[in-house]
Amino acid sequence: MVDWDLVLIALLAEDEERQIRTANLTKRQFWVHNLWRTRSTNGEFSNLFNELRYDLRKFYDYYRMDYEKFEKLSYLLKSHIKKIKTNFRSPIPVTERLSVCLRYLITGASFKSLAFSYRMGFTTVRNIVHETCQAIFTVLRSTALPKPTSQQWQSIATDFDKFWNFPNCIGAIDGKHFKIRAPNNSGSMDINYKKFFSIVLLAVVDAKYKFVIVDVGAYGRNSDGGTLQSSKFGSKLRNGFLCIPPEKALPHSTQKLPNVFVADEAFPLTENIMRPYPSHLLNDEKKRIFNYRLSRERRIVENAFGMLQERFELFQKGIKVQPKYINNIILASTCLHNFIIDGHSMDALSSNTNNAIDRTNDSVFNNLDGMVVRDCFTEYFSNVGNVYWQNEIVNRC
Repeated sequence: MVDWDLVLIALLAEDEERQIRTANLTKRQFWVHNLWRTRSTNGEFSNLFNELRYDLRKFYDYYRMDYEKFEKLSYLLKSHIKKIKTNFRSPIPVTERLSVCLRYLITGASFKSLAFSYRMGFTTVRNIVHETCQAIFTVLRSTALPKPTSQQWQSIATDFDKFWNFPNCIGAIDGKHFKIRAPNNSGSMDINYKKFFSIVLLAVVDAKYKFVIVDVGAYGRNSDGGTLQSSKFGSKLRNGFLCIPPEKALPHSTQKLPNVFVADEAFPLTENIMRPYPSHLLNDEKKRIFNYRLSRERRIVENAFGMLQERFELFQKGIKVQPKYINNIILASTCLHNFIIDGHSMDALSSNTNNAIDRTNDSVFNNLDGMVVRDCFTEYFSNVGNVYWQNEIVNRC
């Protein structure tokens, strides 16, 4: 005979136990610290954003971009980082997520510091930064950092001749070491010549301080020449896969020369890469003039790196995240740099430059064709392609 009273008691006990387990699970999953509950009233975004919207100068100082571009970027990111509202909490808005990410890049503050100021959990801040950086690169890549075409190279060459008096130049190349936290089980491969762990950004910059090609991920111990040799960009350049236009005549001359990149002495001399003459050859005034003209172009990429570091102080303090996130942070920042300065005048850009960058002198190879091309540019700059101030400056040095 079944004792239905005992069965009923057992079922009620089991149901009560299940309710307790569910309640405990809910507490563990959705418990929020009281400090984070004040985000909508005491968080940095809630306190500042609406006020900054009515002071555009302060808005730019805080976000390093104007309000219109912030709004445009928020709109572009909406479908990528917007979260769905649930029964347990309202999602963090897209504009606030973008704000957290930008302030991380701009200040170099730790995730923990941003968590307290924005009244969010540490893990929430970390996830927001990584998700937003990836989304920024995704939405801006096609417009801010498109794959160069033959027409784009021609346009860049026109700008270099117009603004910097160097015809047939299609970009300035350099490498920048960014300090990183020592990876787990790392040896000497990530330590650069300055004795700190780093990752290298190899970049080509146009005449208006915009990044044209970026290649991230080389080990810190590599020289710039070694980084070029092992990079995707270097491989495409050697194999003719960059859509570089054919050689053309220099202005006011019948001399045809290839389109070239300018670089410092750490890079190889090739048909498409011009580097300065070594010091022991500088008794010749024509060679000194060439070095001066080349140095004016080369400083553009150094200044672009300086502008990137000045805008995003994270790169001055060091990137202290897991290695798998570093590339996205750097790529997002270069896209943001191009996005922000797009439309700015050359005068405004030229006034916002920074210091030159230390180099290592370790060329991978020299090329006879490169020497011939360099000598042709040298003759051109001292004759039909001269600028009136060059002799005075060169002889003053």
